[in-house]
Amino acid sequence: MSEFQDEYSESLEVEFHKLEGALLNDAVNLLAPSEPIRLPATATVHEAITTMLANRRAAVVIVDGDGRLIGIFTERDVLTRVVGQSRDVQRTTLAEVMTRDPEALSPQDRICYAVNRMNNAGYRTVPLVDAERRPIGIVTVSDVVKWLAEIFPEAVLNLRPGDEIKRPLQVDAG
Repeated sequence: MSEFQDEYSESLEVEFHKLEGALLNDAVNLLAPSEPIRLPATATVHEAITTMLANRRAAVVIVDGDGRLIGIFTERDVLTRVVGQSRDVQRTTLAEVMTRDPEALSPQDRICYAVNRMNNAGYRTVPLVDAERRPIGIVTVSDVVKWLAEIFPEAVLNLRPGDEIKRPLQVDAG
């Protein structure tokens, strides 16, 4: 094994230990969840889609009169429960097509738990709620990927198989 491979392996090991510690210790609120878009169950699918597009969001949360989470409506719901069933977006209410009582995360939940739930249940978007189950954020797979990108150094993120790690501060300019 070359000196480069030893250095690279050692560097990766340090990075993986850092990732493991972050996964086990960091809370979901570090993922910088976006502010949720709240709609009532009486809103139409058209209203939800228009709002999602205008805000570049993958989902809206559905709340009751007290602002508590009762459902979620996602891009996937548009495809499977609306278009896939030939529903009229102008007449169909969110109550008819939302996922009722969705699983939600609290800001104190660990990122490893969020990743586990997203992976095992197939979620791409999970609401973040307070103690009264009022939506305070939305956690997405993209949030997790961005967080991972911050943990790993740029050189490792951009390293293709077989490429050499580049350390700009250690390159000989001569």
